[in-house]
Amino acid sequence: MENLTDRSKAMSSHSTPLAQSNSPSADIPNIDIGKAYDQHYIDAEIHYEQLEKLADFFGRNMPVHHHDRFYQIHVILNGTVRVHLDETSYTVDGPMFFLTPPTIPHAFVTDNDATGHVITARQQLVWELMGEMGPTRWGNNGIMNNPLCVALSPDYDATAKRMLYMLSLMADENDHNSMEHSLALKALLQLVLIDITRLSDQTQKKQKIRKEDVRIFHRFNELIEAHFHEHLSLARYSAMISVTEARLNEICRRLAGLPSKRLIMERLMQEARRLLTYSSAPITEISYQLGFKDPAYFARFFRRNAGITASQYREGKN
Repeated sequence: MENLTDRSKAMSSHSTPLAQSNSPSADIPNIDIGKAYDQHYIDAEIHYEQLEKLADFFGRNMPVHHHDRFYQIHVILNGTVRVHLDETSYTVDGPMFFLTPPTIPHAFVTDNDATGHVITARQQLVWELMGEMGPTRWGNNGIMNNPLCVALSPDYDATAKRMLYMLSLMADENDHNSMEHSLALKALLQLVLIDITRLSDQTQKKQKIRKEDVRIFHRFNELIEAHFHEHLSLARYSAMISVTEARLNEICRRLAGLPSKRLIMERLMQEARRLLTYSSAPITEISYQLGFKDPAYFARFFRRNAGITASQYREGKN
């Protein structure tokens, strides 16, 4: 299987609850999943969510970002996934998982009908759960300190089958709120982490990507983050990066599997969904905040890309 990429996801400090980190990845957006997505989990040690629910909020094309002091495990059950982990890319068919340690930049694109699990766990908790395995397995240069991308074959691999079963149990436990369920989540997470170490020697073949293309791709996403509400033309973005529109588009298609214009549009949609979910501002005002001069055009834009009206989307979140 081949490698893949996605783009970077972040939200500007004036518009989204994303914290910036002092880590080596400080120039790449840091997403605190509790603040940016589910504010009920701001102080939680473990956050579980279905992939499709997160995709409904953030979109299927997740730009480059990282999670400071959090590990994250994405398990995609079906469809093709394009994953970019630091400077390495993969294209893998589900079922598969990829692990991102704290501060590791990552991006990914999933098929529209892909389903799965996403677990976000505090770094300290993972250290505690994996401590008995010793630092050679999980610490410093160990497994849990490096990104992984692994295809799963549950029909032939008992470890993969068990890991997927444990994740389904985590999904069941996540519907409850008590000390017992919290302890169960931790116990299940520990079992999942153990299976990840067992599966870690099955990493996928890496796709060779020129560092200059990765630099251009990251720079484009940084500019989108800074200017998406200004509705700049693709020609303007290209000029700011000093590349042609054709080359920028080719890089985006190769690394993210999407054209450059689509990346700009999806950032607007992600911000629109966020504002409709967490802001009580009228939809007309939200359209102006997003840089639309005509609220009617925003209404058409949102319906065309979401399949429902902005009002219907907001009602579904209440």
